[in-house]
Amino acid sequence: MESTINALQQPVQSGFNAYSTAQEVIKGIDLTGKTVIITGGYAGIGLETTKVLSSAGAHVIIPARDIEKARKNLSGIENFELEEMDLMNPASIEAFAERFTASGRSLDLLINNAGIMWVPLRRDSRGFESQLATNYLGQFHLTAKLWPALKKANGARVISVSSYGHQMAPFDFEDPNFEKRDYDTLSGYGQSKTACNLFAVELDERGKEFNIRAYSLHPGSVYGTDLGREEPVELFKQLGTHDENGNIKPEVEARLKTVPQGAATTIWCAVSPQLNEIGGVYCENCDIAEIDRGQIEHRFDEPATIRGVQPYSIDKNSAERLWKLSEEMLGFRFDAQ
Repeated sequence: MESTINALQQPVQSGFNAYSTAQEVIKGIDLTGKTVIITGGYAGIGLETTKVLSSAGAHVIIPARDIEKARKNLSGIENFELEEMDLMNPASIEAFAERFTASGRSLDLLINNAGIMWVPLRRDSRGFESQLATNYLGQFHLTAKLWPALKKANGARVISVSSYGHQMAPFDFEDPNFEKRDYDTLSGYGQSKTACNLFAVELDERGKEFNIRAYSLHPGSVYGTDLGREEPVELFKQLGTHDENGNIKPEVEARLKTVPQGAATTIWCAVSPQLNEIGGVYCENCDIAEIDRGQIEHRFDEPATIRGVQPYSIDKNSAERLWKLSEEMLGFRFDAQ
């Protein structure tokens, strides 16, 4: 497998670290005239990403499932558009993408930030498992339909907010929707994030001739988002992050990233000139992540150890295979030409 891994998957000594904030990363960067689409850009690290990009002069478009929540959270932010879209609804994705491409605008940054986690088994109208549908297939669909606008930018970047959670499961090509195997929510989440990483690998390979580069990233273990709102407290206890009463341990909380720190790697992938000639890599802590060959001891109660990228999630052969399977599942070809 090593021969099919991007040789550029190694840290570049960016000068930033796990504690850098999004505002620190974007300092000195002028995004005036740039157009950005960010899914989930109205909550958690997505909201912080919207604030920071807008403050640097970018025009940010936020497709949202919950318009009222989004409007409330975005109060006070300038230079954005709010649009309706649901990643679990293919017709909704098509309609949003058609509205944008019809405007004739180019798209400089597409940030696939929205995601769900720790949910019970749910399926969309097509029978796809909800975490796979939301965290990966929806972004594949959206990126495909926005491809003409990305090409028009002549220098676009596509960023998928993935997760260390990819380490929980490789992609199951034989049963991606848990039709034959028992459902496990963390396995579902893990394979959806592995898919995000593989998508960035193949998207970059197909897009670089059009000056489109792709990245995936782990934002870090972040305190203050609502990603785990459906997680059973017992699972937190098993991970060692919460006490017997279901409260997060103070020493763990103190080591978690803040939301501004959690958004920093997204911003770094979006604007860093160090990535101008690099793509298809998985990033963390505002740098390219190192490959985890079993040398890293991971402990959920020690957030700094939650790092590294599994070779199976950045394997070029698997990435190409997933691309073809995604086309089959969604019923269209993403030619990326």
